[in-house]
Amino acid sequence: MKKFGGEVLFLDRSDINTDEIIPAKYLTEITKKAMRPHLLEDLILKNFDNKIDIKHKGVVVSRANFGCGSSREHAPWAFEQNHINVIIAESFARIFRKNCYNCGMLAIELPKEDIDEIFKYYCGRQTFIKIDVNREIIIISSEDTKEEIKFHLGGFDKDLIKAGGWIHYVDERY
Repeated sequence: MKKFGGEVLFLDRSDINTDEIIPAKYLTEITKKAMRPHLLEDLILKNFDNKIDIKHKGVVVSRANFGCGSSREHAPWAFEQNHINVIIAESFARIFRKNCYNCGMLAIELPKEDIDEIFKYYCGRQTFIKIDVNREIIIISSEDTKEEIKFHLGGFDKDLIKAGGWIHYVDERY
């Protein structure tokens, strides 16, 4: 099983949609890699620059209804191509969340109170998150602070993650 975690990219907004994640004009690309430089290209967020802020990140923390809008697997692919394999939010659009798990990525939902606390204490600081999939624990650290937050992962989603995504899951079983 791959490792999940890395430095955190904070996106402090609800309703970040798939058109902002990967603009529709790039959906005709013939490789996933071609989407890499266009991740979050159309996201309008104060003090955010996708050309600078995405580099070296492995985790996104955001607000509610992440990945809403058009249903497209390209959105998780764009994150995957930028080495981001964990997205933590209050909630996700159903299809976006499922596409993440199908790609072997984690889409972790936390209560609003937990997300608020993470933004309050960690946003604006260099922060790292590590995920212990087996124990269902988020380990969050920044400078002099470290804490653990419990999350729940459904049985099938955990199986998909451990296999590396839908294709690998099917290959192992059929």
